[in-house]
Amino acid sequence: MGPHPAVAAIRLAVRRVLHDVLTDLTDLTRLPGTPADGSPRPAGGPPPLVLVACSGGADSMALASALAFEAPKLGIRAGGITVDHGLQAGSDLRAAEVVTRMTALRLDPVESVAVRVGRDGGPEAAARDARYAALDEAADRLGAAAVLLGHTRDDQAETVLLGLARGSGIRSLSGMAEVSGGPGRTHRYRRPFLQIDRQTARKACMVQSLPVWDDPHNIDPAYTRSRLRHEGLPALEKALGKGVVEALARTAQLSRDDADALDAWAADAEAGVRDEDGRLECAKLYALPPAVRRRVLRRAVVAAGSPAGSLFARHIEEVDRLITGWRGQGAINLPGRVEAQRQGGRLVIRQG
Repeated sequence: MGPHPAVAAIRLAVRRVLHDVLTDLTDLTRLPGTPADGSPRPAGGPPPLVLVACSGGADSMALASALAFEAPKLGIRAGGITVDHGLQAGSDLRAAEVVTRMTALRLDPVESVAVRVGRDGGPEAAARDARYAALDEAADRLGAAAVLLGHTRDDQAETVLLGLARGSGIRSLSGMAEVSGGPGRTHRYRRPFLQIDRQTARKACMVQSLPVWDDPHNIDPAYTRSRLRHEGLPALEKALGKGVVEALARTAQLSRDDADALDAWAADAEAGVRDEDGRLECAKLYALPPAVRRRVLRRAVVAAGSPAGSLFARHIEEVDRLITGWRGQGAINLPGRVEAQRQGGRLVIRQG
């Protein structure tokens, strides 16, 4: 008799991602002298390490259990990291408990990393920034090939709705990517559960008798995502039917495909709108489709030093008006002390 359907679903999702990780590693290391069996490492070298980011909640515990089951069959070492945000009394004890649970799954190495959460961007964004910084540091230090994150289809639906509320355009409707990362590590983070709902992950924990911890922040109405999860989405499902979460997740994928295509178009168009000195020519920018032009502008503003995370649609719209609604207006001040102004038919973007 096979595993419970919920357990089979999470294991299959993780197995697929681990195969992708091995394929990526093989592509990177297929050099003269690569082992004939196609192994993604030199003969006799250590097996690749994949980490799971585990909070102790149902989603990440289900992910940890699936990684622990699937990784050894593929010759992959499986480890785990839990991040102690220090935002609740006893958080260090809870992190230690999560370490114990991951160790019981035979993950190795397993670590708890304490972080200090700042205030930039609000509590949720600050905690997320601190968490990813800690995961990046741990992955670099341990030489991990990938870090698995337990975001589910429900999380994706919430992310799309939050992006819609911000009015930040199609990219914000793209939700979370299945594969992401920063400069030099574009394939670090993997989200195997984006096609799996939260209920399936919780069921997988229950049938495997895995203890889970429910973060009180997830039901605290002080947090926007919590209100959306417990009030907004249920209201939408009541009004529109039970397929809302799946439809929003599908919207995320379609939006991501469109946004990727427009980003590629903008990258190709950028060289053609610069003069011989590399300055942006307003007339050539004006001739571009608005969606492409705004992406070219955003790329230029970020390149000038404006933090991408602080740059919103309204900022780019103001810069865009220097092209499409020119009436002699002054310079536009942007995040990161970046300034954009129109001078003699050229758009000058520089850091002050």
